[in-house]
Amino acid sequence: MSAVGVTSGTVDRRAGVTGTRRRRLIGPETYEMVFGTLYTGLATNMLLAIACLPTAFLLVATDIARTWPALVVTAPLAGPALAAAFAVFGEFSAGGTTTPVRTFARAWRRHLRRGLALGALATGVAVVLVVDIVFFWGRTAGAVVIPVFATLTAGTVVTAFLALALTPEQPTARLRDLLRAGLFLGARRWYLSAGIVLVLALLASIVTTRPAVGLGFAAAPLLFAAWGAARFALRSPADQTAA
Repeated sequence: MSAVGVTSGTVDRRAGVTGTRRRRLIGPETYEMVFGTLYTGLATNMLLAIACLPTAFLLVATDIARTWPALVVTAPLAGPALAAAFAVFGEFSAGGTTTPVRTFARAWRRHLRRGLALGALATGVAVVLVVDIVFFWGRTAGAVVIPVFATLTAGTVVTAFLALALTPEQPTARLRDLLRAGLFLGARRWYLSAGIVLVLALLASIVTTRPAVGLGFAAAPLLFAAWGAARFALRSPADQTAA
């Protein structure tokens, strides 16, 4: 056999191995995972918009500068909607697959009361703090009190977010226990809380400027990123050491 024949046969075998590897890298499981991820994200976006329909309508169809009081009234609806979305995220992360519509609906019904309570508490405290910030804006005392109020506002958001992230995992926990865990762990792991605030601020800016894009596409991936940080923040030190 000539050297050319040996070389040609070697190249053919290598090409065959390369083709086999490519087929293995892009197999049915990969397509299924990609499709499942996209479907879960889009379905969660749709379900969040439906669960917060009054708020979504105000964001899309009205001038927020004029209708913000109505927006404040409807904001607590985000509580049970977020708890349900976190249940979907948890199921998807645990098994790689989920039934987002069924899981969302079941979790929304189960956590409706506590989700509304957490949403109402967070909204009420945040509104008072924001009104105080607006009042002191441009005043001499504002240089001192505004950073304090801004920090308290961020702490309120993070505490409520962590409590809602913990709700599907602790369905029988009392409301004050969820808030206590969110407050304590949010302050203890402040670096994760800062990341959560940044992600939520980015989502809020997208939703307020381009509601269709924010509610239709950006909500699920950004909330998933913030939920991942929240879940890590809620883990006990022993669990983190073991991991």
